[in-house]
Amino acid sequence: MSEPLPIGFSPCPNDTWMFDALVRVPEFVPGLRPLPWLADIEALNERTLAGEAPLPVTKLSAHGLFWVERDYLVLRTGAALGRGCGPLVVAREATELAALAGRRIAIPGAYTTAHLLLRCFAPASVSVVPMRFDRIMPAVAAGEVDAGLVIHEARFVFRDHGLQQVADLGEVWEAATGLPLPLGVIAAHRSLPAGQLRAVEEGSPARSRRRRTTLPRRGRS
Repeated sequence: MSEPLPIGFSPCPNDTWMFDALVRVPEFVPGLRPLPWLADIEALNERTLAGEAPLPVTKLSAHGLFWVERDYLVLRTGAALGRGCGPLVVAREATELAALAGRRIAIPGAYTTAHLLLRCFAPASVSVVPMRFDRIMPAVAAGEVDAGLVIHEARFVFRDHGLQQVADLGEVWEAATGLPLPLGVIAAHRSLPAGQLRAVEEGSPARSRRRRTTLPRRGRS
């Protein structure tokens, strides 16, 4: 019997949909025994960057991939791309991105694509406060920080917390570059045997269900 293959992904809806059949259905890919390792996207980024007990296959932020490209390669399926959407900057009151100069902004992790976008487009003087993604909206609403950078489903429910949109960094990116926003990827360690690498790719939803795994206009990571 083959050894279990640890696969890291986050519990956000798009990841759980992508990996559902692969990790839940016995012998979905003959000879492959996926072992799910669920964690927040920044926890996956940090574990990969630490280089200790690396996950053979893992979801990574596009920004996180930059730091580990010597050890990891991107799979041909499973990437998350956004058009007309992306991480949102939110605050208690309506304002502009430029007005946040010198303010404290909660971010979902230093190696997230969201943080890289903030550094590209927000005033250089903003002070970032890393916290887990699901803590950001309550922290902004409580006044612990001046603004927050939200990802995943938070972009659809931030108004329920009494917050206002300051900027959609996906739209800012697209206006500046004309390109879709690379949000996240599925990466494999370069030491993974070629046979297992092919098995993971062939077992992805993009191939097995003949569906694209890029995100629709409402993107997430």
